[in-house]
Amino acid sequence: MHNTEIIFRPSGLITGVDEVGRGPLVGDVVAAAVILDPERPIEGLADSKKLSEKRREHLYELIRERALAWCVAKASPAEIDELNILHATLLAMQRAVAGLQVAPDYALIDGNRCPVLSCPAEPVVKGDARVAEISAASILAKVERDRQMQQLHLQFPEYGFARHKGYPTPEHLEALSRLGALPEHRRSFRPVREQLNREPHV
Repeated sequence: MHNTEIIFRPSGLITGVDEVGRGPLVGDVVAAAVILDPERPIEGLADSKKLSEKRREHLYELIRERALAWCVAKASPAEIDELNILHATLLAMQRAVAGLQVAPDYALIDGNRCPVLSCPAEPVVKGDARVAEISAASILAKVERDRQMQQLHLQFPEYGFARHKGYPTPEHLEALSRLGALPEHRRSFRPVREQLNREPHV
């Protein structure tokens, strides 16, 4: 159950917004926005990190089926390198809210910062565990990004993306050192930047 720590819950259509993928060295940062339908409740929404992969996949389908509106959006590694990860994350969130088929009256954003949106917005620290709409957004974003990593794993299995999802684990850092950086790697992140500096320039 979600507790009711948020003192102020605005009226009207609320979208929850969350992102996944700020920490990895590779791939997009993925954001999602969800407006839930009170007439079609979804049981078991929680922070996506606390759910098993099987449970996330199940809820992912339910959210897409039952929500009033949802949208998943991304910012690319090139945009992350150009803007920095914080601003690329805010950009992905803006794109997710802008892509909703129904305009929200209010946005609740996981974390402590809000992107500039066309509706009023409020940040909610640990919102993915406290607000159902943000939990739903975190699930959509997590499943989408994990699928992106699975696809990258099929192309480059020797990097182990299916296991570490692009995070800087010892396995990933070892593969990066041994095999070099891919076009999908974020060049502005230190381990990748250091690896590129070591590679001979053609």
